Amino acid sequence: MPRAQITTDAIDPQALLARVGDPSSGAVILFLGVVRNHNEGRRVEAMRYDAYDEMARGTLDEILAEAEDRYGVGHLAAVHRVGELGIGDVSVAIAVSSVHRADAYEASRYVIEEIKVRLPVWKKERFEDGTSEWVAGPKPGVSAEGGA
Repeated sequence: MPRAQITTDAIDPQALLARVGDPSSGAVILFLGVVRNHNEGRRVEAMRYDAYDEMARGTLDEILAEAEDRYGVGHLAAVHRVGELGIGDVSVAIAVSSVHRADAYEASRYVIEEIKVRLPVWKKERFEDGTSEWVAGPKPGVSAEGGA
């Protein structure tokens, strides 16, 4: 299974963890991004993710390679789901194994922040009032949390 994956299937966190398992690693980090029921004061009913699949896989693989080089972690894998997702569904999962926990945490954070800025995946929120809107991503150089 490739370490960078775009899928319409539900994400299996245990399968992702198995892809990064390594007996020389002392830390394994799993990050799950889930669809929440609100955004900017509005009640969200569902989320639709669309992607340019081939480009998204390539970009995700590049991000993972950068994190490996930058943080010296052993193994990384990430999956982004596309299609219609409900509240609580996992939209993105990142697994990292490393000799030390600090490197694993940093690598995981790097991957999710780069996904938010660079990955050609677009999301459209559907609100409880029946309206829907495309969600603007963060600007390059600004984290998805809003800080630089």
